[in-house]
Amino acid sequence: MHLPFKLFNLNDPGWGRGNQGQGGSGDEPPRRPPRGGQNQGPPDLDELWRDFNKRLSGLFGRRPRRNNPFGGGGDGGGGGGPSPRSTRMGIIVVVVAAVLIWLGSGFFIIQEGNVGVVTRFGEYKTTVPAGFQWHIPTPVEDVQVVDVAQLRTFEIGFRGNARNKVPNESLMLTDDENIVDLQFVVQYRIRPDGAQDYLFNDRDPDDAVRQAAETAMREVIGRTTMDFVLYEGRTEIASRTQALLQRIMDLYKNGILISTVAILNAQPPEQVQAAFDDAVKAGQDRERQINEGEAYANSVIPRATGTASRMLEEAEGYRVRVVNDARGNAARFSEVLSAYQQAPAITRDRLYLETMEQLLADSSKVLVDAESSNNMMYLPLDRLMQESASRSGGGQSSGQGADPARTQTGSGGNPSGSSSSAPATDASSSRSGTLSSRSFNRNR
Repeated sequence: MHLPFKLFNLNDPGWGRGNQGQGGSGDEPPRRPPRGGQNQGPPDLDELWRDFNKRLSGLFGRRPRRNNPFGGGGDGGGGGGPSPRSTRMGIIVVVVAAVLIWLGSGFFIIQEGNVGVVTRFGEYKTTVPAGFQWHIPTPVEDVQVVDVAQLRTFEIGFRGNARNKVPNESLMLTDDENIVDLQFVVQYRIRPDGAQDYLFNDRDPDDAVRQAAETAMREVIGRTTMDFVLYEGRTEIASRTQALLQRIMDLYKNGILISTVAILNAQPPEQVQAAFDDAVKAGQDRERQINEGEAYANSVIPRATGTASRMLEEAEGYRVRVVNDARGNAARFSEVLSAYQQAPAITRDRLYLETMEQLLADSSKVLVDAESSNNMMYLPLDRLMQESASRSGGGQSSGQGADPARTQTGSGGNPSGSSSSAPATDASSSRSGTLSSRSFNRNR
């Protein structure tokens, strides 16, 4: 008996061409026609179907009938029935082949960046990583592939282009009761360990992300002012919105990770754009004038403060100086009083001489009036001092003297050359200023 699978050789060229063998039995497979024979055309469909039925019948042990040109029932008393052994063999082969095919259908491949969620009778069983995997075939288990590496993006407030606005999403109310037109983008992906949550915990997780993002943005905008939204606060608002949106997704437990929230455009509504521009210009002018005033104040106030501080310091110095001078004079007077009490005459003369020395220190002319005579002497101290300086510097010889002193006569007096030369000679000493002042009559 031939093996059953031999009847279904797909490489057999005799399919649909009938039995080409000579004297072969009906259960033998058709032979390949000789090269160059007459049956070289395409097989007939009827013959192909009959050959398939014959081979299928042979698989279950039933022998096909032989062709009888006389219309007989077959060779040797008609066709034979299927044998029990051949029938059991065929059934076992079919069952084994079906089981193998069914088990083989459980193999699957997960691409890189994806994970497979395996369910058993609709209930979550496990999550498998990328690679060649196997599960119990359908209908026992099923697998759903989830892309966890894809960065999903959607727009809120516009579609495709910033000019294609969606007012129902973009118009938002601020804390200072103004309306701002805002367009932003949200990017998110699925957590690798949250694929089952993405599939089973939310009916439409993508739409849930969109609605939650709009809700989070409206809450953040409602707590800030319009100027903060339009100018310096975009980055902070986007960060706060992303954090709030992630907390909402964690409460939903849908396995979504928010990657980025970016504000693309923030401006007043188009209906009030012109009025808002005027208000902005007025605010800028106000800020400019305030800055100019502050700059002027910063330049004037420190200067005035410095001048006031200088005047206070000078006044304090003057006060200290006057007080110290007064204290010094009082101390000096106390010392003079003590000396006067011990020697009144000497102290009186010394005070007189010191006083006259102070008075005559800046005078270059001295007039000496002696009580014993009517002559008045004039001492040219400036010339005497020049002569003294020239002598000390070696400018003149030692034999040259000063100019003779000029004497003037008083009323009723006669000129006397001898009397005028003596004081001039005495006045030629180096102690011109001091000696001339001390030459007064101490008895005065």
